[in-house]
Amino acid sequence: MCGIVGYIGPKDAYPILIKGLKRLEYRGYDSAGVALINGDLKIYKSYGKVADLENYAKDKDVAGNIGIAHTRWATHGEPNHKNAHPHYSQNKKLAIIHNGIIENYSSLKEELITRGHQFESDTDTEVLIHLIEDVQENEKVNLVEAVRIALNMVIGAYAIAILSKDDPDLLIAARKGSPLVIGIGIDDFFLASDATPLIEYTKQVVYMDDEEIAIIPRGGELQLKTIKNKDKTPYVQKLEMNLSALEKGGYDHFMLKEIYEQPTSIKDSMRGRIHPELGTVTLGGIIDYEQKLAKASRIIMVACGTSWHAALVGEYLFEDIARIPVEVEYGSEFRYRNPIINENDIVIAISQSGETADTLAAISMAKEKGATILGICNVVGSSIARETHAGSYTHAGPEIGVASTKAFTAQVTVLTIMALRVAMLKGSIEKSRFIRLINEMELLPKKVEETLKVNSTILEISKIFTYARNFLYLGRGYNFPVALEGALKLKEISYIHAEGYPAAEMKHGPIALIDKEMPVVVVATKKGNYEKVVSNIEEIKARNGIIIAVVNEGDKEVSKLADYTIEIPETEEMFSPILATIPLQLLAYHIAVRRGCEVDMPRNLAKSVTVE
Repeated sequence: MCGIVGYIGPKDAYPILIKGLKRLEYRGYDSAGVALINGDLKIYKSYGKVADLENYAKDKDVAGNIGIAHTRWATHGEPNHKNAHPHYSQNKKLAIIHNGIIENYSSLKEELITRGHQFESDTDTEVLIHLIEDVQENEKVNLVEAVRIALNMVIGAYAIAILSKDDPDLLIAARKGSPLVIGIGIDDFFLASDATPLIEYTKQVVYMDDEEIAIIPRGGELQLKTIKNKDKTPYVQKLEMNLSALEKGGYDHFMLKEIYEQPTSIKDSMRGRIHPELGTVTLGGIIDYEQKLAKASRIIMVACGTSWHAALVGEYLFEDIARIPVEVEYGSEFRYRNPIINENDIVIAISQSGETADTLAAISMAKEKGATILGICNVVGSSIARETHAGSYTHAGPEIGVASTKAFTAQVTVLTIMALRVAMLKGSIEKSRFIRLINEMELLPKKVEETLKVNSTILEISKIFTYARNFLYLGRGYNFPVALEGALKLKEISYIHAEGYPAAEMKHGPIALIDKEMPVVVVATKKGNYEKVVSNIEEIKARNGIIIAVVNEGDKEVSKLADYTIEIPETEEMFSPILATIPLQLLAYHIAVRRGCEVDMPRNLAKSVTVE
């Protein structure tokens, strides 16, 4: 949610800032703005897209070689011009952009009003910059010290960047609970919420830690200190990302490109980890904790959204082959229900971005209770990667489309490898079955390629259901989470109401909705509870429901019953979620396109949910 970009150096800042904001559009936002210094401190902002900001600023003075820019996802105050960032301080000498939420902003605002401050917006962000100005003037300190003192007074999460008219050669940034990355150029510095705006300028980056302040001077060296006034040494890392990964590559949308990247992303997530020739699997990232994982009395998986669906697949995997009980929790609920956690528990936190606020808060609570925390995420240097004891990257590559596709299948791939590794260590799986599974797993990228050939069939099906008002998705066993994920994809990008259910639960309520107007997507692969699913399909047909069935190639029984069939290759039951989810991604995509929806940036959604 929200995007921050900053620049200081010899180049014109405005083009860099605008291009950076466009790189961050996938994060979700409703307004945009820039602040620049060129003698004066100027702010230009607009409700709407970055293109609207460009249009607003086209006849304005955008000169300057220091600036900050922002895309806002509304929290405090409705989406409009006055609430868009940046915000001025009372004396108009300071400007701020901010991601996160200042929880005690109301009491701070009341105190500042008694001191004569007047506010132009409804945001918590404006309160923060007024507070910093107030501290600077009353404590008679420099700006860096004023920022440090003020941040010790606020409660909540923040990633901020600040400019000062009186010090046009200084950019200040700070973070707590919301990501910030500093790019180090030859004679300039860049700032961003993630690495995507930096890649074409530098490969040298510093990922800021919580409660750190960055002092970024023109022509000087980057300095870091904590809000407790302790100096820190910047840890410079090499950015592992290619610019081509941030382009559409000839596809109409990033989402479609990322659906088609899944043979590669799954292969990359397996590379160096499965070894059929040796009859083994390895996960180097958790090697120091794998014995503890194998001896765990319980695993708790914590995630949100699509990652929560991947965790549900993980529950089936670990209980099936590793024989360890698993609980799957929403990060947002887990932290507030006083869960019972002990030192023998393993908590696996799953997040595409590695910055999901609720999942991070759950990690913090579980660590305090002594649990071992493992992470699965896609973004190198992200907060979850740093806050967990160990973990594994998915290697899916940048995912720009807000609706997650390749990240989901990569997460399931890593969870599968992890479960296989634990099963091998415990001896809870027969050697013959283990060898059969890893040999089949090596074939998955090719089978995903085969699955993608159903695109033309799904395109035709989508034409029939473009204006459907409701969908029901059903699956059993390993494919129940697939039903949930398929329904979520349709909701996210087409705005059609959809629900996912275990197929057997249809009789406990949803069956009342079924009629000739209700499309029902049924995942009916041959392995698992196939006969039971066929019975569920018969029940739908008896009530004139419209059936779209995902079946294995050559299926005869379900194909006779279904109105529309989508065939995918046959595989082991535990791998079926990887193949079966792909047609549902394509179905959601094509319906959304036909409805004229913004597929890559669906309304109200954000790629990285960095606030509660």
